[in-house]
Amino acid sequence: MNNIRKGLDKVLLGTCVALFAFMTLMGTYQISSRYIFKSPSTVSEELISYSFAWMAMLAAAYIFGKRDHMKMVFFVEKLTNKTQSLLGVLSELVIFLFSLGVLVRGGSAITALTMTQTTPALRISMGYIYAVLPISGVIICIYSLLNIKDILEKLKEEM
Repeated sequence: MNNIRKGLDKVLLGTCVALFAFMTLMGTYQISSRYIFKSPSTVSEELISYSFAWMAMLAAAYIFGKRDHMKMVFFVEKLTNKTQSLLGVLSELVIFLFSLGVLVRGGSAITALTMTQTTPALRISMGYIYAVLPISGVIICIYSLLNIKDILEKLKEEM
């Protein structure tokens, strides 16, 4: 199970770094074409926007998997370890259900719905842009199950 987490981490981190580098290059190209060559590029603007959307969703899944997201622990830390673990499992289950319902199910529906629409400059299907929703949802669901497993193993060790 740890190999799954490490593999997902590597793929997501590599993808996010590649998307960020691509956005930097496209931004440099866009600025150069606008101010140096006096011929602005609409394609690069679209590429940056859609790359940013993909990077943001995949980075959110990555951060969730690393468990580095923001959390309020003031009240939780006052509870016993067993109660903290049970609350952690409950929290992961809620996140799993949200990801499954909203990101995977809803994202799949919006992806299918927008497959016939095309982007103005690139002329590619908008469904490919929205496909990041179910993809990141599935990744978050996998991480959530791995997190539940880790919490339960930690609870079992403490008992």
